[in-house]
Parts: sequence; structure tokens; C-alpha cells
Amino acid sequence: MSTCTTASQDLNEPLAGTAATASTWLLIEQPGPWGVKALTSSHLDPELGRALEAAAEGTGVRVALIRRPGRHADFHAATRRHVYVAHTVPGNTWLRGTTTESPQSLLALDFAALGAGDHRGFGAPHEGAPLALVCTNGKRDRCCALLGRPLAADLAASGQDGVWEVTHLGGHRFSPTLLVLPYGYAYGRADASHVRGTLDAVRAGRIATDGCRGNSAWERPGQAAELAVRTSAGIYEAGVLSVVRSKGVAQGPAAPLWEVTVAHTDGRRWRVTVAQSASQPPRPESCGAALGTPARMDVLAVDETAPIVTGPLSASG
Repeated sequence: MSTCTTASQDLNEPLAGTAATASTWLLIEQPGPWGVKALTSSHLDPELGRALEAAAEGTGVRVALIRRPGRHADFHAATRRHVYVAHTVPGNTWLRGTTTESPQSLLALDFAALGAGDHRGFGAPHEGAPLALVCTNGKRDRCCALLGRPLAADLAASGQDGVWEVTHLGGHRFSPTLLVLPYGYAYGRADASHVRGTLDAVRAGRIATDGCRGNSAWERPGQAAELAVRTSAGIYEAGVLSVVRSKGVAQGPAAPLWEVTVAHTDGRRWRVTVAQSASQPPRPESCGAALGTPARMDVLAVDETAPIVTGPLSASG
């Protein structure tokens, strides 16, 4: 059976630079079935879903629903729900959580502050296992159900803590997809062994780059550039690299070019040239959708530049 995932794999479509963009994630537990647009087609009050979407618009906050892996009975009983907020920008990365019986209270959150990295005292710091959010919304794309749900169930059955199903991470054709918090790196074409290794790395304060789509804190050229620096320079520590500049430069005959500056906390810097092009030949971006040519990010060059001197200069003489 041909699916959007098999087409993407057959065409060897690159993963880097394909993660959803969000500086901050707001995750609300909502048991039961999810529709295509889960915030307004689940047992969450659709008026609340629309209000949350409106409150988050333009703030850098992305709202998603989560639920425990397993069967999802169609019930409407009120329950105490887990709520997480995670900010993924290096230098100010945090993950906080709470529970609530009134999701309407979330409308009182300062979404602009959350998007800017100010949690305003929300909940308490998350001290448990890293969160592994596996996209399983089969009503949005069947690959997310066929591939994502078994992965989430396998991880949960093996005793892996912190596993949740999530409504939508983008890039159905890369299923199974997941987002790992607190650092905000997305992954595609994952299997249980790969996810366990990725979570082990996060516990050790490291970032696994195999199968990585990028850090959601950056726009897509920055995602590809940061991953290229990590792999070329062998840098795997979490939170040490930031995209400090990204600009479009002179366009070649076939693709726009981006010049991205990636900085290390130790002062090192890299200039990364990224070419943005349309994927060819056309392929389905989602099962049942018309053929499309999604954007791809190809790194052309990674050049280390002169480091930024942060300490006092010593005099010679």
C-alpha cells in the first residue's frame, strides 16, 4: 500500500529543516477521540478551542492536545487534566506542568509572555522524565494512526515514562513523528529503539541528531543550519547552540539562499549557507492529498568564523 510516508522514504526526502515552528508549546490533556482539527473537533469545548487558537496567534505559542497511549473511549466525563507549557529557546529552556479541572482557566494565560519565554509562575517545574510526544491523529492523516499509535503503545508498554500521544506536529509524510521536550527537537521516521536512545540522550543533557527534523525554536533554515553545525563539529550538548541571525541572500538560478549564523555559548560561530528549494518530483504531503512540492532545506556550506571574544583582552609587551 502506497502512503505519503512510503513516497517520502522512496524519494529519500531529507528530514532536516522540517519541524513545526514554535518557541513555546502549550499541551492540554484531552482524552477521547480527536477530529481533523482537534482543538475544535474533540471533547474539548470547541468555543474554548477557537479561543485558545486566537489567543496564541502571533505569539510564538503552539497549542496541542495530548492523551495517554492506548484505547480512547468516547466518553465525556470531566476529568482532571495535565497541562504542560514548554519554552524551547536555548538559554531559557524550561518545562512546567500542572493539572486542572477547568481548561477554560487557560484563557487567562499571558500568551505573549509565554511565547517570549516568561512563564509568569505557571505550574511547577517538571521534574519527571523527558516528554516524548508522538503524533497519532489518524483523522488528520492515516499514517499518524498506522505508524504513530503503535509506536506510542510500544514505548508505554516498555515502561518508558513521559510518553503521550499528541494531535499534530506537521509532516505526516515523516511518520512516526515526535517532539521531545524540554529542548523542543522534533524527529521523524522513528522507531521505539531510536526514541529510547533519544530520550536517554536528553536525560544526559545531549541532543540526538539521527532522524532529527530540527529545533522548533527556529525557522526552518535555522533548523537545518543548527543541525549541520552539530553534526559537522560533533557538538551534542543541549542548549549550547543558538541561531542568532538568518537572512535571505542573493538567489541562485533555482533556489533562494539563506545565510544563517549559529553561535556556541563558548564564543564560536559558524556561517551556514542553506538553499531552499521545492522538492521534486511532486509527492503527496499527506495521504489522500494532491501531489505537492514541499520546501526542502539543503545545507551547502558550514564555515567556522572568528569567535566572539567575551572576556578582557590581555596586553602583550
